[in-house]
Amino acid sequence: MSIRLLIADDHEMVRSGLKSLVEGTDIAVVAEAATGDSALRMSLKHDVDVVLLDVRMPDGDGLKLLTKIKDDRPELPVLMFSAYDNSTYIARSVALGASGYLLKGIGRNDLLDAIRQVAAGESIWRRDELRRISGGLAAPRLPVEIEAPLTPRENEVLHQLAHGLTNKEIAQTLNISYETVKEHVQHILRKVGVTDRTQAAVWAVRNGIV
Repeated sequence: MSIRLLIADDHEMVRSGLKSLVEGTDIAVVAEAATGDSALRMSLKHDVDVVLLDVRMPDGDGLKLLTKIKDDRPELPVLMFSAYDNSTYIARSVALGASGYLLKGIGRNDLLDAIRQVAAGESIWRRDELRRISGGLAAPRLPVEIEAPLTPRENEVLHQLAHGLTNKEIAQTLNISYETVKEHVQHILRKVGVTDRTQAAVWAVRNGIV
């Protein structure tokens, strides 16, 4: 019996390439989506065994879509698929229940093996990946009251940070200086009681900020 795969990626060439890679195997692409909304609909409409989900979708954050899929179908394995080797993305993927995180340069055999493993109910997280972001996963949950609440601007910066943006990208997005962003990030880390950006991102996920 074939493993039924949903591919969610906004690039048609990526979807076509993936379909070619699985052609003639025990994996069958039964649905594909170019947007987050359509990916969510397809995951509910079709009887799929695995979702291969791009981290950056045109109508929003693929990791937010992961949350929605898991809300509706918690047992459905989701593999995050990204061009970005980003520890924040990886930490959020673990925290939100993804079965693994694959880079788009992955070889055909490794990709097929990953899909088969998660379809069988296994996780493909590697020890080196988990070690890399273990500090973030140990980030504390929101206390009843934090000593100094985050300002509206700090909340904006944290939201962008949790989506994997660099300080430079945050500065451009919010139209503020790079130095101002650095200062906000330091204040955020101190206020929520974490030591790095990855921990801050996981903290934001666990406390419903993103």
